[in-house]
Amino acid sequence: MNQTFKTINLPPKQKKMNPTAEMINYLSGFISETRRAKFDEVLKYRTRHITIVLEDLYQPHNASAVLRSCDIFGIQDIHIIENKHAYTVNKDIAMGSPKWLNLHKYRNQEDNTLTCVTQLKQKGYRIIATSPNENSCSIDDLPIDQPLALFFGTELTGISETVLQQADELVKIPMYGFTESFNISVSAALCLRSLTEKLHKSNVIWHLNEEEKQELLLRWLRKSIRKVEMIEKDYWEKRNS
Repeated sequence: MNQTFKTINLPPKQKKMNPTAEMINYLSGFISETRRAKFDEVLKYRTRHITIVLEDLYQPHNASAVLRSCDIFGIQDIHIIENKHAYTVNKDIAMGSPKWLNLHKYRNQEDNTLTCVTQLKQKGYRIIATSPNENSCSIDDLPIDQPLALFFGTELTGISETVLQQADELVKIPMYGFTESFNISVSAALCLRSLTEKLHKSNVIWHLNEEEKQELLLRWLRKSIRKVEMIEKDYWEKRNS
């Protein structure tokens, strides 16, 4: 990856430009064309129409595997509730996925779960609790016309009573064997596979808007370039001189 400071071709000062777009254009010169094309391709499938909520997971390999699946299926926002257990990541399993995602943590309130649920409802999300309850609908039958916040609970006890009480819908994954449940990371991957496939075939407006895409692209560029702070500082000093 080329980290050399290049000659800056500054736009005319009298022309007002979007600072984000301007910096994206500039920083793109510090990564390969292949990598920039990969960013653009991934952005096509990023969504906030579906979000994942992890409540009190305590096994790092499960937490990390869920992040990896979210990145693969294009889920940008992951909400992490820490009531009893701090959320930790196993880097070998996550394989760098956290740096491409937005992680929102809830850890400072008396009831972090309720805080998370309330904020998501205010943003228009339906609260979907994953539960093997006999009254749960199949994940394959879950409507996707409204934004969905899919909750997954602890490895041993599942989702909390707070989530069950606040949920708009209970869902389960069809199972045909003796074992009663999937591993939490497998459950998340199966649910995301079902929902994103349905979403991509639908007429639902699920893509990020242009402002969101630019914001993410700039963030990804900054995470991909060494000494990016120095590069940006040098640019703006020359740009404004």
